[in-house]
This record gives sequence, C-alpha cells and structure tokens, in this order.
Amino acid sequence: MALTLTSSAFVNGAVLPQAQVYSGMGETGGNLSPPLTWKDAPEGTRSFVVTAYDPDAPTGSGWWHWVVINIPPTVTSLPEGAGSGKGGLPESAVQLRTDFGTPGYGGAAPPPGRVHRYTFTVTALDVPKLDLPADATPAMVGFMLNHHRLASAQITALYGHAR
Repeated sequence: MALTLTSSAFVNGAVLPQAQVYSGMGETGGNLSPPLTWKDAPEGTRSFVVTAYDPDAPTGSGWWHWVVINIPPTVTSLPEGAGSGKGGLPESAVQLRTDFGTPGYGGAAPPPGRVHRYTFTVTALDVPKLDLPADATPAMVGFMLNHHRLASAQITALYGHAR
C-alpha cells in the first residue's frame, strides 16, 4: 500500500471550492484550508508535513500557499480551516511562512487568465520534527523534506478566472 491523500472538499483534478479561495486581492473566497485525510503511511514514519503549492504562478518559481511541519505520526487528517486559525492543528504542528509573507493557509489567488493547479501534498518523514526557525522559507522546507522523505502523496485542484 502507498501513502494516499484525499479531501472531502474536492477530488483530484476538480475545481477548488470557493471556501479554499483567497479572501482579498480581488478574490472573494473563504480562505479556509481544505479538509485533508491521509492513510497508509510507510513503516518508520515519525512525522508529517503538509504543503500547498501553485506551480503555475507567474513568478518563475511557483507560489507556496501553505506549509505545516511537525505533524505527529498519529495524526491522519486536518479539518477544514485548520490552517486558517479555526482550530484542529495538532499542538506540535508549526505553520511556516508562505509566499504571502506570513504563516498559515493562503487560498488560491491567480491573476486573471489561465487556470492554475493547486497541489496539496502530505509527506511522511523519518524524523519526529524538522527543527526550523519560524521564518524558514518554503525552499528550506523543501530541502529538509527531500532529505527525510519516506513517502509523499498529492491531490491537485484547479482554479482560475477569465480576464
């Protein structure tokens, strides 16, 4: 069995619900992190990391919408809004700075034009925690993930609007 990730808010390849769209910058969404559930973590999993990333952002390097580290291995889901201050994050979990400049979930907010992909990933790690400063960049998290990854699973939602 392989690690899998699902959401009760959308299926892989579907349109991201308005609840998960940014509130601001011309968007009128709920800015709530989606509910996520994962299962079949590999043996030896000592913690999880959850991220949300838009590879289509017109930056040359994509856009990080959410980074949560140090989720205990006994946790297999996050409720809607957990990354938006609505509760449900494990006590040991740490939300790091996103490309919005602050920690916490930042919903979809693409410029008008083409549809963007929003990839949610859960990564099982072989360490109990990533010892990173609160201002660690998503690139630093990615470096640590690649060094400690046991397995990862993704789901992707789509979102865009006309010019």
